[in-house]
Amino acid sequence: MRVIVIGGSGHIGTFLVPRLVRAGHDVVSISRGTRAPYTESPEWAQVEVVTADREQEDRAGTFADRIAALRPDVVIDLLCFTLDSATALVERLRGELGHYLFCGSIWSAGPSVSLPITEQTATPPFGEYGIQKHQIARMLMEETASGGLLTTSLHPGHISGPGWAPIGPTGNLDPSVWTTLASGAPLAIPGLGAETMHHVHADDVAQAFELAVDHPLSAAGEAFFIVAPTALNVRGYAELAASWFGRTATLESVTWEEFRAGLSARDGETSWEHLVRSQVFSIDKARDVLGYAPRYTAEETVLEAVRWLVEAGEVEAELVV
Repeated sequence: MRVIVIGGSGHIGTFLVPRLVRAGHDVVSISRGTRAPYTESPEWAQVEVVTADREQEDRAGTFADRIAALRPDVVIDLLCFTLDSATALVERLRGELGHYLFCGSIWSAGPSVSLPITEQTATPPFGEYGIQKHQIARMLMEETASGGLLTTSLHPGHISGPGWAPIGPTGNLDPSVWTTLASGAPLAIPGLGAETMHHVHADDVAQAFELAVDHPLSAAGEAFFIVAPTALNVRGYAELAASWFGRTATLESVTWEEFRAGLSARDGETSWEHLVRSQVFSIDKARDVLGYAPRYTAEETVLEAVRWLVEAGEVEAELVV
């Protein structure tokens, strides 16, 4: 099949595009810039690469026509953030496309009430990002239910892998958390550190998209949470990370006000966004319907990302694992 991957050189696309090529598909990768994928793979030599600025072309009303002109059988949309953008693409492709797959987010669900969160028990989202992802997924479900375009929504957790920094133990991207833990110095954590985060390896997300492409009728009109089989809380994550550097974590419980005072405004807000939801998700539906079988635990996922940070010189510390 001819598969268009919008956002093909990003976190998920880095692993997904080679998977699709190995499966025998004719793959077109659409990206805004010319940046190379995060990891090298020989399969990219067989990929048609198209440069397009989706945001700009959406404003001009030309992006959906660009996609249709490529005559895809399947579109995998990894870079859709607004209902208007998704609606324009669906309306243009209706009747001309076999399958549209949308990359949502676990933030399409709100704060946890019972754990693990399932597709049926998720609470309403908050924040513009999560609300838009939720609205897109709901529109797609209604589109398929009404006899329109065949669609599927996959909602990944905190995507990690080699090539970029993972969300760290305190819920942000501040690289100093790793050197603090590696040195044995005290690390301030908000409250008791019991809030949870659910990571997922980018290749496991890619696996889920490939499975959905392979099982279009089973995936039709459905939404799936795609995460690692395990999740981490602040305290456990910090203790685990310290052990990678041969240290024991020294954690200092502080109030949220004190915690945020020690961070930049951006990092403080990022921590709040990740921790206030305190989410852990079930993968039962994805496993039962798609055959999803994640290769990486949350622990293995973040360790691989941290190992890359150390090897790339972005974190000056020595791992012992």
